[in-house]
Amino acid sequence: MKSGAAPGKGLAKMASNGTALEGKLIVLVGGSGFFGAHLAQELLSNGARLRIASRNPERAFKLKPLAGLGQVQFARCDMTKPDSLARVVAGADAVVNLVGAFGGDLDAVQGRGAGTLARLAKEAGAAAFVHVSAIGADAEGATAYARSKAAGEAAVLAAYPKATILRPSVLFGPDDKFINMFAGLIAAAPVMPVFGPDAPFQPLFVDDAALAVVAALVDAKAHGGKTYELGGPEVLTMLELNQRIAKAQGRSPIFLPLHDAISAAFATLTGWLPLAPLSRQQWLLLKAGNVVAPKAKGCKALGIAPRPLGLFLDRWMVRYRKHGRFGEKTTAA
Repeated sequence: MKSGAAPGKGLAKMASNGTALEGKLIVLVGGSGFFGAHLAQELLSNGARLRIASRNPERAFKLKPLAGLGQVQFARCDMTKPDSLARVVAGADAVVNLVGAFGGDLDAVQGRGAGTLARLAKEAGAAAFVHVSAIGADAEGATAYARSKAAGEAAVLAAYPKATILRPSVLFGPDDKFINMFAGLIAAAPVMPVFGPDAPFQPLFVDDAALAVVAALVDAKAHGGKTYELGGPEVLTMLELNQRIAKAQGRSPIFLPLHDAISAAFATLTGWLPLAPLSRQQWLLLKAGNVVAPKAKGCKALGIAPRPLGLFLDRWMVRYRKHGRFGEKTTAA
């Protein structure tokens, strides 16, 4: 499931000959999703024992074949139920909070819930706590998502002052729902509308985000109490991303950059639908941009050299080409 050789792969191994996380029990709360699966693989390769906890832990069962006997276990929990959180962090050497949502009671899940988890982790004796937030977390933000992310960071640091806060940009990978969503649309439609065509973002390879978490866990003393913003090596606009995907597929669709007023109206009127491409909140976040702040500590401070999307895109887009592996080979921009 992992893609490409990771620079500095096994950051923990470099730190102490493979023993920094060996045998340590690390709890991944919200670990059954896209990021959790990639992070779990990096931690397993470093010899850690994992407890993957979420509302639907069965979604992570695919990791079983990648673990040694007794190296991974699964548990059910809910961020709004402190008793369930206390059970999953019991005995943990470290806890990583990966929980995130765009809908529902965001403060209960991403705000108060994050603080409760941090408090329980500290009470359980966890030596490290890593809280994965997001670029754009802002107590005065225009969206409930941004405000709840900021509230979560504050609550975590109040309960666990030496926690490490990581704010990644948009994550991409071979099995993501971001690049692949656009890839599927481009492969199916000769004309492609583009929301927020000039919106800048700094996509980060998911395995590099996993290395950032590992670095924070390996040296919790050095990184504790600090906040890092994590982005890839290049800033793209939404239009540029779509153009790169199309080129890697060997396709030439017509792109229609949508005016902000049209995009906003579309997101407002249709965002509540189950299969809507963009909700109102997501539209506002898109327009705000998703890039690392100029003076923020980033990947370099964690010893990571992030890899660009272009390193992988051509290979990943093979299945979207007209004739798959038998189609004309192209080179991604």
